[in-house]
Amino acid sequence: MKKTLLSLFALAAMSATALAADVKPALVYGTGGKFDKSFNEAAYGGAEKFKAETGVDYRDFEPTSDTQGEQAIRNFASRGFNPIVAVSFAWTSAVEKVSAEFPDTQFVIVDSVVDKPNVRSVVYKEEEGSYLVGLLAGMASTTGKVGFVGGMDIPLIRKFACGYEQGARAAKADIQVFQNMTGTTGAAWNDPVRGGELTKNQIDQGADVVYAAAGATGLGVLQTAADNGKLSIGVDSNQNHLHPGSVLTSMVKRVDLAVYNAYADSKNDKFTPGLQVLGVAQEGVAYALDDNNAKLITEEMKAAVEKAKADIAAGTIKVHDYMSDNSCPK
Repeated sequence: MKKTLLSLFALAAMSATALAADVKPALVYGTGGKFDKSFNEAAYGGAEKFKAETGVDYRDFEPTSDTQGEQAIRNFASRGFNPIVAVSFAWTSAVEKVSAEFPDTQFVIVDSVVDKPNVRSVVYKEEEGSYLVGLLAGMASTTGKVGFVGGMDIPLIRKFACGYEQGARAAKADIQVFQNMTGTTGAAWNDPVRGGELTKNQIDQGADVVYAAAGATGLGVLQTAADNGKLSIGVDSNQNHLHPGSVLTSMVKRVDLAVYNAYADSKNDKFTPGLQVLGVAQEGVAYALDDNNAKLITEEMKAAVEKAKADIAAGTIKVHDYMSDNSCPK
């Protein structure tokens, strides 16, 4: 009897190990570095949460070029990793190619759409979250001038800028919104010095709140705003803590959810391909309020942004998506 029980325990342990072994997660970041305190770091947080909860480890890779990204995705697939999450629009063609070569592997792409039977595409309504922080910027501004510093000049980042502008104009119809993009290559995500220069230029023109949607470049935006006694707005991760009392809020984009859900769904045999769109209603985007910025958000501002949040979720406020027609209403 004792031997039988021991055998059963051993079998159960082996089965649990086998189940865990079936999931061999991998993560390929966007260029800009894992610890950018923004987009990539949010993805890392999702993977770490999965690891902490399940004990299942994952492998990740930080590409510094587009070529490295495709190589990493193919390398992970050829070594049996599954699922593979690629966080960045930059990996669209790579995921299209590699997912076709490895039809039994599950892939997830964040910020782009790949229509393949083994690919889940996760995109966000960044315009909705940006509207909320734009509303707060417009209400907080005393000069009637606010700024936006984007990373790479692509439609996705103009989507952030357009939502922000709509929110700012909802607060003050005649507000001025300065906009600058950092560059046209992947290097634009990791240039805090240039981010700081663009911010200083906007401040010199009168901007007293500057929103960064630029990956690690945004760290220079937040620093420069703090150094000049102005307010900034963080992005993707909650960046309020980086400069407490100076970061007005952050537009939190739950990239961590895309990664965590992909791994958990795969582990639980619930992985589904297709398109997932996460907006305010799905809690995929939000504004951040915590002890670091509580004194900057008045009761009037909180009431206004909470009403806007509810109205967007209900469909009463429809925020224009720049990527629907490559234009922003004035």
